[in-house]
Amino acid sequence: MLEFFSASTRMANPQRAIAECLEVALGDAHHDCDLVIINASIGHQLGELIVQTRAQCPHARIVAGSCAGVIGREGVSESMKDVALMAIRGRDFAVAHVDGLNGHNSRDKAVALATALKRASPGINMVYLIVTGIDVAADQVIAGFDSILGAEVSLFGATSGDNNRGLVTFQAVDERVFERAAVAVGFCDTTLEVDTHATHGFVATGEPLVVTRSDGHLIHELNGRPAAAEYLGRLGLAMTSSLAESGPIGALAERLAPVQALAYGNEHVLRAVFRWDADGTLYYPVTCQEGTPLWLTLRDEERIFSDLDRMLAVMSRHARGRKPVAMFQADCGARGRLLFNRVLKEELIQRLQHPFSTDFQPPPWLGMYGFGEFARLQGTNYFHNYTSALAAIYRRQGT
Repeated sequence: MLEFFSASTRMANPQRAIAECLEVALGDAHHDCDLVIINASIGHQLGELIVQTRAQCPHARIVAGSCAGVIGREGVSESMKDVALMAIRGRDFAVAHVDGLNGHNSRDKAVALATALKRASPGINMVYLIVTGIDVAADQVIAGFDSILGAEVSLFGATSGDNNRGLVTFQAVDERVFERAAVAVGFCDTTLEVDTHATHGFVATGEPLVVTRSDGHLIHELNGRPAAAEYLGRLGLAMTSSLAESGPIGALAERLAPVQALAYGNEHVLRAVFRWDADGTLYYPVTCQEGTPLWLTLRDEERIFSDLDRMLAVMSRHARGRKPVAMFQADCGARGRLLFNRVLKEELIQRLQHPFSTDFQPPPWLGMYGFGEFARLQGTNYFHNYTSALAAIYRRQGT
């Protein structure tokens, strides 16, 4: 039976950061855990954090991902050197990874990854996933997992991020650090179940951009023109603009099917663009068919909070009076300091954590500001951008 413990810190020194987190999470028994999952802002070197974790937890498996900030039960932090971790006791899990993942081989790599997990533990009933964040077709990652583990096995987690520059993201397993990997933890504790949801609160606006030439996740033309120039031009930006300039205002809305929209509470799912080439090619995070209309969007602050409350109400009904044994959160990097001022951002996180807390104390909580989020939509595994995505892990009733 798995047990979960968490902590986070803004400590810049890697040795002190890991020591503090493990001591806060596990107390005097900080050497006693079987798995450590680390989220770390891009200013930290994952390799250094892993060395320190290995010294403290010599027998534990270690999984890590880079991000633009962390979220823990202590709150939210977006400095260049944040660390948050989830320490887990128990052996009901498997860890696997694949390297060399990109947008064109995402499905094949996911099939290999899911196959390795299933081989290690046939009873996997939920998967925590960290995937390279810039060049990926996340819908194909999901398709690969569903084909091996079955669509009923929930995926949650994120695509890893950097400090919203879109240059490089990192993933790690034990002592190995990668830039283009997918890392998965498959949980096979039969006493556990997971409930995952995501919400964004943006609205589509104006006339859509129409995809007129694409290849998988690469969009070459919008409205018959080079895609990047057309997209950035609509935002009032030049081709030389940075992701920090385009990210907060550049969410693209893709229309959902009516039944999906009803479950989501919004007619559109959002998509983020983290890279474009000089020839005008946009790197879309999922497969995009020619003829797809894409709308620019506006942030609706009131709707962000009302949609969040709607999601929490749904999750409360699903909880049936239980409190989670652990929470995993994935937020888009643009929903942090690039979108909200500090007061609003902290209010958002407090509103998220309160319904799951006991005596005002959140359960073990691990979150990151990454580049995209995995959470179910209308009962199927799905990929989101610009959302707050939660995975609540509960003990099954009667166990």
